[in-house]
Amino acid sequence: MEHHVKQADLHTHTRASDGTCEPAENVRLAAEAGLAAVAITDHDTVAGISAALEAAAGRNIEVIPGVEISSAANGQDIHVLGYFIPFDDEAFQEKLRGLRETRHERNKLMIARLRELGIPITLESVYRRKKGEDKNIGRPHIAEELVELGVVGSIDEAFAKYLGREGAAYVNPPRITPQEAITLIKEAGGAAVLAHPGLYDDDDLVQELIAFGLDGIEVWHPDNDAAERERYRTWAEQHGLVMTGGSDFHGWRGEEPFHAMLGTHTAPVSAVERLREIAAMRKR
Repeated sequence: MEHHVKQADLHTHTRASDGTCEPAENVRLAAEAGLAAVAITDHDTVAGISAALEAAAGRNIEVIPGVEISSAANGQDIHVLGYFIPFDDEAFQEKLRGLRETRHERNKLMIARLRELGIPITLESVYRRKKGEDKNIGRPHIAEELVELGVVGSIDEAFAKYLGREGAAYVNPPRITPQEAITLIKEAGGAAVLAHPGLYDDDDLVQELIAFGLDGIEVWHPDNDAAERERYRTWAEQHGLVMTGGSDFHGWRGEEPFHAMLGTHTAPVSAVERLREIAAMRKR
């Protein structure tokens, strides 16, 4: 990527969802990487955004308020990123709260199934892993508990054996559709972008969502291979979509960055400007 063009990492997580870093740390890492902007895109919550904005004050970096909405289609999780969303709006926060409730239901079902398989895991032990009001617990936290219990040797093994799509304890209660997620973001006055399309292995669905009204598509992401990036770039050009990119940074697992290191997958600042314009037009 041409690095004389200012870059933005448009996909990062904090402790507000399943990342390990405080929002201020994401901002610091982004500034140190020489980025012009960083988006905070936690799962179904905007709880980390205010702290990130405070941390960016006086630094030469912009924080883009975002969210990653969980939805489901054809039996798998589909994530839709929302940018320039009204994170301090009560009604919007209330909608997100409803989505998090679904995640809690799913955790209960998964843990019940693990117990049926004879694993001594409890809801309490998993939920103790996070402090604070906004307990946005997800599969990574269940995976950590399975590692600590000695049931599996690694997070990856926990997903392969139990928590992933093919896993013995996998459940997916009814979630909103990706179309509903796109509509939610657009009606709130944000810009809607499909996260890591390479993960879904369902190009028909990607095409459907483009036709439905996506504003953008995540082209540069650690889970999109070179052929996929090329394909999404072509579709973006054909349909006038914003091409975005992000590391999906989730903090640290020991010394290693969890997912990719912040700043390693980015989009040019021109993408940020287009997202800003789209959102501004909706807020009028």
